[in-house]
Amino acid sequence: MPKDLLLEIGLEEMPARYARGAMDELRENTLKWLEESRLAHAGVEAYATPRRLAVLVRNLADRQADASEEVRGPARRIAQDEQGNWTKAALGFARSQGVDPSELYFKDTGGAEYVFARKSTAGAATEELLPEALRGLVTSLSFPKNMRWGDCDLRYIRPIRWIVALYGRDVVPLEIAGVRSGNVTKGHRFLGGDAVIGEPSTYRDVLRGRHVIADAEERKAAILAGIERLSREKGWRIEVREDLLEEVLFLVEWPTVLAGSFDPEFLQIPQEVLITSMREHQRYFPVFDEAGRLLPHFVTVRNGDETSLDVVRRGNEKVLRARLADARFFYAEDLRLPIADALARLERIVYHEELGTMGDKVRRVRRIAGRLAERLGLDAQTAADVDRAAEICKFDLVTQMVYEFPELQGIMGEDYARHAGEREAVARAVNEHYAPRHAGDRPPASTVGAVVGIADKIDTIAGCFSIGIVPTGSQDPYALRRQAAGIVSTLLAHGFELRLDELFRLALDAHRERGLKRSEEEIERDLKEFFALRVRNVLTESGMRHDVIEAVLAAGADDVRRTLSRAKVLQDAVSESRREAFRPTSDALVRVCNLAVKADSRDIDEKLFSTEAERTLHGAWRQAHARFEEAVRDDRMEDALAALASMRDAVNGFFDAVLVMVDDEAVRRNRLALLASIADDIRAFADFSRLVI
Repeated sequence: MPKDLLLEIGLEEMPARYARGAMDELRENTLKWLEESRLAHAGVEAYATPRRLAVLVRNLADRQADASEEVRGPARRIAQDEQGNWTKAALGFARSQGVDPSELYFKDTGGAEYVFARKSTAGAATEELLPEALRGLVTSLSFPKNMRWGDCDLRYIRPIRWIVALYGRDVVPLEIAGVRSGNVTKGHRFLGGDAVIGEPSTYRDVLRGRHVIADAEERKAAILAGIERLSREKGWRIEVREDLLEEVLFLVEWPTVLAGSFDPEFLQIPQEVLITSMREHQRYFPVFDEAGRLLPHFVTVRNGDETSLDVVRRGNEKVLRARLADARFFYAEDLRLPIADALARLERIVYHEELGTMGDKVRRVRRIAGRLAERLGLDAQTAADVDRAAEICKFDLVTQMVYEFPELQGIMGEDYARHAGEREAVARAVNEHYAPRHAGDRPPASTVGAVVGIADKIDTIAGCFSIGIVPTGSQDPYALRRQAAGIVSTLLAHGFELRLDELFRLALDAHRERGLKRSEEEIERDLKEFFALRVRNVLTESGMRHDVIEAVLAAGADDVRRTLSRAKVLQDAVSESRREAFRPTSDALVRVCNLAVKADSRDIDEKLFSTEAERTLHGAWRQAHARFEEAVRDDRMEDALAALASMRDAVNGFFDAVLVMVDDEAVRRNRLALLASIADDIRAFADFSRLVI
């Protein structure tokens, strides 16, 4: 008869950021075990709080399903002798599968006959499987960080303090790290005591009676409801960031939402400082008015009931006041630090042992940014702003505020630069050059911030690649993928006429003085492949078809803006409503490219044309070539594709009337040179052979 199964792992408080991952892994591992064990069930539920991980299997079958599988043995020529008798190999196979030799049979597999046996296995009782299975579920959980305690060999996120293992009303016997399983759980550390769980289905209710909400989504709903209630009552706009909510969710077992206040005089400090201090240090939610101005209040979540909330509120206010007083002191001290003195301190900060100090990095960024400003043709004032912003873009790294709150780098730099009398464009760029800071963030809005941001990011990427730090797999400790994606998004947002290969050379020029550990050819090759993947991601996120992406990337991704434009035009051309009309054009262009690979020259001699079809194609190409180059230069990719398509009839007429691979070498080379010249334009747009039409 099916019964519910409960496994609860009781722990010391574990880090909130690991709880959900562990809960999900426990659920997935349980589902995997159930499937592999052929155990029927009615669903699996997982729970997590700071002190426990649990999984509940509904209506778990009391036995495994019987199994029947077909097992292949030796080939027929090995399994039988010339008289048709079973050989030792066949008899050994039958014995190993637990079947009588008379039950063996032959089947044709891949053109040869093999002996087979049908092996049946009776399902075992569930209660016999559970002790070892539950032990495996507990010990197989993986965590980013583990610890050992006492004389235990087990490494785990936190010490295991109790284990509940119930199948129906029966305790499943097991012992892990000196802890024996039972049916007694622990409630809230301060509000609830021990509790006996009679059967698994009562788990959530038993814990609720001990002031523990085991279901993470139920706790989340309770927190959001409390915040919403406060928002309505006070007329506040409470900003609930998902990452902070997720952390708070796994810091509490019995959430109670409350509000507190701080002295309005602290509002003289930049708003970002106050918000960061509340979020990062105290896990508080900031409060705003309808106009988006920060108010001298905060919202927090207590791990407990509503008893003595005033005392809890005053305690939180006291702690926050001390935090904000420190922030105010840091801010005042930082404002007294001249930017020139801050820049001098950068010379004592090691950026990377092989890439020099932070001062060295700033000089490289300034050099690259200056070259970019020149390359982009920026006006004198904008170029001067770029130079100054690049020079001071890292000065706030030595301030006390950024030392305390590293996530405020750039944000504080903008404020301090403005107070120091820097131009608004310069101050803004000190902050903007870090953007985009994370997935979903926007690139710099200003030209100055964009140029300095590109220079900073490409210096980091090229520097790392030059010393052999190239992201592989999931390893990317320097966030090079994010920075490369930031460069791509910035180029697209501002429409800069700048090729990636040019950018690589500018960066390597700045690094060449210190000496490169790898050859420039190797570095540029790796950079090209690395950025091509980032461009591929942009195309994928833009909804481009896989074959369209492959086609346009085959033509190169150095010009990011035009690569995206080519993809959009090609995607439209192969859309359901247009692809049949486009197919003849694509076929003609592919035909040209297929034969053009045999060419070894682009030198065309019109005197060697002996047919009207050759002259017609040459004339069509010259007209199309001029139109194509002009359209590409002006980023009119639809016109560029139209120019290529205009040659379709001439191409088909050429292949219908002309034999390219003739015996006369001069004529053959001339015809191949014509096709190769046309193919160069075609391949500059896309590899049409990769399209699936």
